[in-house]
Amino acid sequence: MTKTIPSVEDLAADEISHHYDDMVAPAGLTNFLGTTAVGHDLTGIYAVTFPPVSQGLASTAVLFVDGRVFESFGVPVAHTWRPDRVVRRAVLGDLSIETTTVCVPGETAVAIDVRVTNTSSESRPVRFALAVNARAVSAEGQWPNAEAPSVRNTLETDEARVRLTFCDDEARAWSVQGLDRAGQVRRSAVPPTPVDEFEVGIGGAGRGGELETELLIAAGATERFGYVHAVGTTREAAEGAFDRVAEDVPAAVAASETFWNGQLEAIFTPGNTEYSGHLPQLHTESDTLRRLYWWGALGVIWFRRDFAGNVLGRSYDTLMPNYWSTTTFIWDYSLSSLVHALLDPAEMRSQLRHWIETDIHAYFGTSSLTGGGVGRWYSVNDYAMTRLVSDYLRYNRDDAFLGERIGAAGAAALPVSDHVVDWAEAWMALRSGSKLADYGEIDNLLECVSSYTHEVASLNAANVWNLRTAAEIHAHLGDHERSGRLAAAAAELLPDVAGLYVDGSGHFAAGQPDGTRIPVKHCYDFNIVGTTIADDLDESTRSEMVRFFQHDLQTPNWMRALSPWDPDASFSVRPDHQWNGAYPAWPADAARSLIALGAPDVALEWLHGLVRSTNQGPAGQAHFVEEAEPAIHGGARKAPPQLPYINDWACSSSGAWVDLVLTSIFGVAVAIDGTVSADGCVAQLDPTATLSGFRVGDASYRIDSAGKVEQE
Repeated sequence: MTKTIPSVEDLAADEISHHYDDMVAPAGLTNFLGTTAVGHDLTGIYAVTFPPVSQGLASTAVLFVDGRVFESFGVPVAHTWRPDRVVRRAVLGDLSIETTTVCVPGETAVAIDVRVTNTSSESRPVRFALAVNARAVSAEGQWPNAEAPSVRNTLETDEARVRLTFCDDEARAWSVQGLDRAGQVRRSAVPPTPVDEFEVGIGGAGRGGELETELLIAAGATERFGYVHAVGTTREAAEGAFDRVAEDVPAAVAASETFWNGQLEAIFTPGNTEYSGHLPQLHTESDTLRRLYWWGALGVIWFRRDFAGNVLGRSYDTLMPNYWSTTTFIWDYSLSSLVHALLDPAEMRSQLRHWIETDIHAYFGTSSLTGGGVGRWYSVNDYAMTRLVSDYLRYNRDDAFLGERIGAAGAAALPVSDHVVDWAEAWMALRSGSKLADYGEIDNLLECVSSYTHEVASLNAANVWNLRTAAEIHAHLGDHERSGRLAAAAAELLPDVAGLYVDGSGHFAAGQPDGTRIPVKHCYDFNIVGTTIADDLDESTRSEMVRFFQHDLQTPNWMRALSPWDPDASFSVRPDHQWNGAYPAWPADAARSLIALGAPDVALEWLHGLVRSTNQGPAGQAHFVEEAEPAIHGGARKAPPQLPYINDWACSSSGAWVDLVLTSIFGVAVAIDGTVSADGCVAQLDPTATLSGFRVGDASYRIDSAGKVEQE
């Protein structure tokens, strides 16, 4: 019998061995209350963030062995991630050192269990020290920058309890760090620096003090100690969390495994107590299909945030653990739209209400601390909101939501159905000389592709889809006059979108304000045109698009976002949108586009290479193609957070892989009235594949590889 619910072992990453500062993105951990990044040495962590307490990218717990900083020994570190922990191992002479790091369930705390084995034939003492630092702050309002806020802290030492306590000047953010056994505490000998001259180095810097303990280890024996880092908005909260965890660090590690196995089970279990919905169970003999499906689901719940003070109660962040803590981007959330609609519709409804009340034409996302807008306008927002509302309605049968009156920023309250029309027609106000919408400069679009500006094919094709979707919704409501008008507008726009196609090339051009057109060989046009208007393209265009993708963009285990034959490939090295890699939703959406364009065989064969890139934890903000950076055990290497790449370790758009499996490979379609059908290509991959527990409203369906849909 095939497995339908994963455990933490099933989703474990490969062990990665690396030296100091190799091109390996530091892994992240979460317990839904906060996050941390796990550094390259054996104990170092940074960006310990439990909102509303932030520490920026400040690093702490850097390891010294017998007085020497561990990283200077030059020995490789083996690094293994699982949803519940990161295990780091190294051999240093006759010492074998293994550490296990967790975000402790239910606590605003990180714990590290350190175990040391003496492989020599004689007993020996070993001194271990951790260089400890904090930059804790509970900043007023939202966190408007990519890096979370931090400030210089004051420090207290507690020799009796072997810990250091840090706090900000207002005493509203506290960090307590210490050991779970006897040892020494030292304040840093570095003289205090005037506040106005204090500067944090890249990646952390700043020294608070040291925690030191000595282990006497018999020949062949193993000894241990634990480190705990707890934060809070009061001293009492931080100390309380520290004391509870430090009382039994191994128990905290075990609790994390139990917690995460419970979360993974809940995702696929009807009536679970963790989420307001669930995902269908996938029954398949294909390890490739199963792994990609589970990977996509994990990559969404990884961003669940239930911290105290979250204005929505629950939200799903977009990036972690380095950047944009507490921010949910509309675009990225929409790329996991199907997962949100099926798994957690109550949260999705709340998030949609909040965004409708916000000016989506002014920001790219909102803060879970304040609800306020963050950043600048992203051109995709109208398409993203239309897609989100459409999926929410189809999979939850919540027609009442369409009639709910919600006021957008500075405007009178309107029914949600009217907001859908506003988004579908918003492009009309962006025309600047042609019938197509002009979406402005690179900061509104892909940021690191300078030629992808103004009248792009992707979002203009999306406008056709938006109009048709709004028309379908209003036909469902019985407003056939409005529905007909919207459908007619879509039909009128379509030829102009198709007119951006460069004949014989497989790609499109971007129209410029002066009337010229710049050919752009980018996957976003391929993905969005293919997933929104494929049926409107002639057979020649569809075939040329597939050939372009195979030649210019596809790689064995990932893809290029931009063709290396595009002149703009010289503009940037950011791998989420350039020639040297791709954002994590792009391969999934490209496979959906291939299927829609009539090339399911190309998509299905590619899956066997793509699955190799699931071997480093949740999908990163970008993975490199092998021409740019060597693969890791066959998987496309995650891009790191440092300049010039500035890509985070994980990104919430992973739900695109679930969408690929359910709506493209299985071909499941849910009409606005709740009618379920299936016409996919999964039988080519596994003729025994079946979905069970596919929820649409209050009904549950079983769907097989032949497209048979049965209510359970």
